[in-house]
Amino acid sequence: MKAIFNSLQQSSKIFIVLGIIVLLNIFSSIYYTYFDLTEDKRFLLTESTKTLLNQVDNPIYVRILLDGDFPAGFKRLQKATIDMCNQFRNVNPNFEFVVENPMQGTVEEMNNVKQELAKSGIVPVNLRIKSSNENKEQLIYPYAVFAFADRKIQVNLLENVYGANQETNLNSSISLLEYKFANAIQKIFSPEKKNILITKGNGEFESEQVKSLESILYPFYNYSRVNLDSSISIDKSVAAIIVPRPTLKFSERNKFILDQYIMNGGKVIWLVDGIRMNLDSLNTRTEYIPEVNDVNLGDLLFKYGVRIEPNLVLDIECAKIPQVIGQQGGKAQIELFPWYYHPLIGPVSSHPIVRNIDRLTSEFPSSIDTVKTKGYVVKTPILLSSKYSRYQLSPMKVGFDIMRYKPDIEKFDKPHLPIAYLLEGKFYSNYENRVEESMLSSLKSLNLDFTASTENNKMIVIADGDLVKNMYDKKSGKYAPMGYNKFEDLPFNGNKEFIINALEYLTNDKNILSARSKEVKMRLLNTVKATQEKSFWQFLNVGLPILLLIVFGFINQYWRKRKYIKNTL
Repeated sequence: MKAIFNSLQQSSKIFIVLGIIVLLNIFSSIYYTYFDLTEDKRFLLTESTKTLLNQVDNPIYVRILLDGDFPAGFKRLQKATIDMCNQFRNVNPNFEFVVENPMQGTVEEMNNVKQELAKSGIVPVNLRIKSSNENKEQLIYPYAVFAFADRKIQVNLLENVYGANQETNLNSSISLLEYKFANAIQKIFSPEKKNILITKGNGEFESEQVKSLESILYPFYNYSRVNLDSSISIDKSVAAIIVPRPTLKFSERNKFILDQYIMNGGKVIWLVDGIRMNLDSLNTRTEYIPEVNDVNLGDLLFKYGVRIEPNLVLDIECAKIPQVIGQQGGKAQIELFPWYYHPLIGPVSSHPIVRNIDRLTSEFPSSIDTVKTKGYVVKTPILLSSKYSRYQLSPMKVGFDIMRYKPDIEKFDKPHLPIAYLLEGKFYSNYENRVEESMLSSLKSLNLDFTASTENNKMIVIADGDLVKNMYDKKSGKYAPMGYNKFEDLPFNGNKEFIINALEYLTNDKNILSARSKEVKMRLLNTVKATQEKSFWQFLNVGLPILLLIVFGFINQYWRKRKYIKNTL
């Protein structure tokens, strides 16, 4: 009788354990949760993202076009994307998603899907897969499509940083998933577009030269060009102003308008050259002496905390330009040579504006120095030259002769020269205690008062206006993306990403850009240590579990024998 009771007791324990397992599975299928024990907290959403999700009351539908048979690296991106969707849905159940494979079905069906996606600007990536037997190519769509009502936003999940290997690009892609998803949600639910002004009238870029900039602004902002000569003041409804490479002097009146706009909380991106120089200046001569680009903004920027130096930055890490090296068969022989005056800026700052973005291409940039200000202003360098850079002070000669000789590394001894600064803090007006009567009367006519300072404002100063310039063909009316290098036929997406992030940081109070600071670190194997401690780790991972299993078996057998011997006595 005792044996039967013990048997029933054992059976009930088994059923209880099975019941708990079943309940846990049911619970886990309904409620998604996780514990992040990683060092870099890669699986925790930032507070700004959680706040954004909690404000969404309507369903968000997302199509993840990343299903199929991929290599291990892309499987990791696929899994990370699905995990990110689950995290978003865990915060807000209105977040709904499906995973699709666009390259599934008959040839006709796949072609129809390709044409449909191409109309939305979604183009596949040609993935080359190497195996021991063969090399093959596979088209994949690393995109997520966010939809709400009649609005749709496409998110490219795959980063393609110039010069980086596939593993680095995949790692960067995973790091940016949260930011890209949060940014898409914010854009799709924005009740209205913010207003952006681009200045003209002081020798800034013509409209054709900033077509690429306008195409970036169009989906998310209302933008227009403004001539400050025809303005009395700038309304507070303007979220930000872009000053794209002025070449003519600003009047005190126009400077005052900009100053008061800033004092009332307005944001500005200054793109001002220190030296007036472009490559066309060398078309008909072997050398050229450029002039300082005096546009009468020096005192304004000095008051805010920076000074654009009258110099040109040279960098060994630079773009290439063509040069004729000889004649053959009556045709000029052309070869590409490094042009040190066009640095390729690889962001080295950890600031969210530039973290994980591609390199930027620049043309004849100057360096920026900081100065002490009356108010407390945090000055963060966000674009810097490489460690192999230097500068030439004005006056200087610029010519192609510099490309004839191999660069002397020792002469490039001014590393990480700042080319762009983010300024944040308390700014004081450039016209404090010296406001002209005409300026005051203009303000009074608008029922406005003079503002002497502003708290917690921010602006960005860039000593190269060409960062936002695009090539334009007058005959065809076509334009290239900003950052495109026509000589090397290379797109540098960093220019576009930088401007997008800069505007996002300046105009967005929710600060979802903080999600760009997340980094998924690659844990590389220490091969030397692994070789030296091979036997220890083999025993720890293989031998020790077997040894523990044997020991546990003996202990269990011994305990069972004693238990049943007692029960039979």
